[in-house]
Amino acid sequence: MLSISKDRISKTTVKPQPRSGYDLQPRVAAATLGTGVDISSNRNAVVPIRPPRKHDMPQSLSAVYIHLVFSTKNRQPFLRDKVIRTRLHAQLGGISKTLGCAPILTGGVEDHVHLLARFGRTITQAEWVKELKRVSNLWLKDEYKIRDFEWQGGYADFSVSESNLEEVKRYIASQEEHHSKVNFQDELRALLQRHRIEWDERYVWD
Repeated sequence: MLSISKDRISKTTVKPQPRSGYDLQPRVAAATLGTGVDISSNRNAVVPIRPPRKHDMPQSLSAVYIHLVFSTKNRQPFLRDKVIRTRLHAQLGGISKTLGCAPILTGGVEDHVHLLARFGRTITQAEWVKELKRVSNLWLKDEYKIRDFEWQGGYADFSVSESNLEEVKRYIASQEEHHSKVNFQDELRALLQRHRIEWDERYVWD
């Protein structure tokens, strides 16, 4: 089993979040001004807050975008039904959000999926992918009685700069058209070559 990842991490100050696909960011309950007051959900309430203590934790900010790709076991076309596929994509977005990785867009065709997400700070890539596969596997078996459904053991993911988000979103949104000419294996090989990742054909499809 081969898990492939290319980490070109982009860190930046707080910027507006993408609002397309399944991008659902958690709401912030209150905002803090530099003058030392707290503006709560009650817009009429302005409450003084204590000055920072010596041992307060510093704020950690991150903007890391990941394009994740994985297939069904042996690339079987379990997801040929468009209704099942559409609902699965929504499920994967919801699972990713629960794991703290805000989904931007999910797509794919009958034998694989693509997920673009803003990666969270409290989970590893391996944990994220494992839970995405585990929970969606159980959902498909329970909801559609696809008893022999399995995902492949491995995956590939690629870092995405903020300047390339729109390009990757268009790529994921046009999967059906793209795969009228190219199969999944050739698509993944092209992605790996573009990101200069070496792979072993004996294991990359497991």
